[in-house]
Amino acid sequence: MMEAPAPEDELNFCQACTVRNRAICADLETYEIALLNKIGRRRRLEAGESLMWEGDDAVYVANVVSGVLKLSTQTSDGREQILGLAYPSDFLGRPFGNTSPYNAEALCETVVCVFRRTDFERFALDHSRLEHKLLERTLSELDRTRRWMLLLGRMNAEERLAALLLEIGARSVAAGCGNSADADIDRFELPMSRQQIADILGLTIETVSRQLTKMREDGIIEIRGRRKVTICKRGVLEKLAA
Repeated sequence: MMEAPAPEDELNFCQACTVRNRAICADLETYEIALLNKIGRRRRLEAGESLMWEGDDAVYVANVVSGVLKLSTQTSDGREQILGLAYPSDFLGRPFGNTSPYNAEALCETVVCVFRRTDFERFALDHSRLEHKLLERTLSELDRTRRWMLLLGRMNAEERLAALLLEIGARSVAAGCGNSADADIDRFELPMSRQQIADILGLTIETVSRQLTKMREDGIIEIRGRRKVTICKRGVLEKLAA
């Protein structure tokens, strides 16, 4: 269920939000933020908990505040196909649509701002800045989907993994989930297991492990523990992904 903050805390929560300047509500005036808060609530998801299911009635839309979600669909034979990842400031759901376009599952503890779709639609129609931002996000998502199709359709295993690591690093740093101590070194934590990486890239877990080991031995990346990654040779990784 959604968590309802105390009324006096609603606007303060939004003003202190770490994704405030990059989220769907970034261009709204203070009074518009206050109005938007009246129709939205925060919700905390545990790892493995779903926010929406493909094909179900589109009851909610949401903006990611922290954490990472996996977006997926089911193939005709019942297998899961991962479509992408949603990071802080990403928008989920389909306003002005009747059904959810994908499954959205938290990969780690995640916080989202949730709105009833019908309430959000009415608000967007009455506030052109939000409607414009929604169009921008839709076009950006279309570009990201096209890149994803290229990644899965044309690249070999090494190239796919390189492209994914670069995207995770860039999105993690932009979202405040990692840090960049130097222009050529990105440090971040993988938001998923190796099996999930394999599912995303259409590879086997053995292939993913083999490619990660090769990149580590070549000094392209460092791996600490199971998920902490440092990109040591960004130029080499970018060349692999090109």
